[in-house]
Amino acid sequence: MRSYDKIYIDGQWTLPTVNDKWTLINPATEEPFATVALGGVEDVERAVTAARAAFATFSATSKEERIALLERIIEKFGERENELAAAVTEELGTPVSQKIHATAALASFKQALATLREYSFENLLDGNVVRREPIGVCALITAWNWPIQLITTKLAYALAAGCTTILKPSEFTPVSAILLTEILHAAGVPKGVFNLVNGNGPVVGNALSKHMDIDLVSFTGSTRAGVLVAEAAAPSIKRVCQELGGKSANIVLDDADLHGAARWNVARAFANSGQSCHAPTRILVLEGQMDRFLDMLCTEAAQVRVGDPLDPSMTMGPVVNKSQFERIQNYIQIGSDEGARLVAGGLGRPEGLSQGYFVKPTIFADVKPDMRIAQDEIFGPVLAVLSYSTDDEAVQIANGTMYGLGGYVFSGNKERARAIGSRIRAGRVFLNGVPSNPAAPMGGYKRSGNGREMGVFGLEEYLEVKAMIGFGD
Repeated sequence: MRSYDKIYIDGQWTLPTVNDKWTLINPATEEPFATVALGGVEDVERAVTAARAAFATFSATSKEERIALLERIIEKFGERENELAAAVTEELGTPVSQKIHATAALASFKQALATLREYSFENLLDGNVVRREPIGVCALITAWNWPIQLITTKLAYALAAGCTTILKPSEFTPVSAILLTEILHAAGVPKGVFNLVNGNGPVVGNALSKHMDIDLVSFTGSTRAGVLVAEAAAPSIKRVCQELGGKSANIVLDDADLHGAARWNVARAFANSGQSCHAPTRILVLEGQMDRFLDMLCTEAAQVRVGDPLDPSMTMGPVVNKSQFERIQNYIQIGSDEGARLVAGGLGRPEGLSQGYFVKPTIFADVKPDMRIAQDEIFGPVLAVLSYSTDDEAVQIANGTMYGLGGYVFSGNKERARAIGSRIRAGRVFLNGVPSNPAAPMGGYKRSGNGREMGVFGLEEYLEVKAMIGFGD
């Protein structure tokens, strides 16, 4: 069994000040495969001190110097992309047939580079100069479900802005973060600009959130944890950017390609074993088209192959750990207890699998908007299918949760779809299953968070605005 016994502070690997180990479990086999050293409060202090010292010089680097740094990171990342993908398969269970994590992470660096090339940090406004300057030392706290990409959508833009950083990845998926740290070191990221402190939320996450010498905390995770981060950060008046939970609705209008919508929704919702905050876990279908659409959904769900993520023929692996497996099983039972009709999947592991945290691709019909499976973020391969009678009712149902992260519309009429999409209270709305675009801002309405990531909006999260009155021409 491997051992990762060091954290990364001020440009070097170092032993943490506490002797606390976390055992990593392969979700496909339920067997331990490594231990990782967890840091403590003193390690956070060391990392913040290093980042603060480095900020003085890194914040003064030129745009050209930071472009060159991102180019080197992209080059070194590409050399180890396959290794990173393998690490995610081992720690998260993503099938080798779906090389989505490393690819998405690399795309974040490439988009940050493209954004930086075109960005102007000074502009004139009515005879005044408006400058945008790096905000300072940034704490990056990320979740386990997209273990590399969640890091890079923050880190790439923090570096582009000229900020220094301390990363706390999830303790469930730290190996990919460790490999990424090696890449950053090889690319020549200056000492103190990037620091890695593995640890849990109550200790390391809390220490970062409340630290008085950290200027920004960017957090991705559950809404419950996001509240704790915001509360801890409040006394220091630091900027808090959060990408939190979701319960995204896919409104399938009556003029849509029903088969295409069903095929896409199953593929998108069950990708990453349903562990995606943007997953379209609520499908809204016109009453008169429901029976036909359910047949299509079940046909598509039957094509999902669940099993050993090392088998290239598998399209869905396990969920991340035992706790998540049990949570999803509980919600499947809740769905049945509340009166929803199970049309695919159900409780227990798929046939032929006796170990590993594998979940059956599950679909419920006859779901009412107030049912828990239509309101709560389950974070697994469980779809809730709801009916509507008018476009207005569809929008009302789509907006009828505390979340507002993503939304989806399927229609044969782009103008009609745009009118519907404009009424969905969510940070991102997609038409007819188009892929995500890393230049477009990502973030949520309501309790799905605040702030934005990716592209120009993601860069500006890490910048302060300074007005220099009378300094213009």
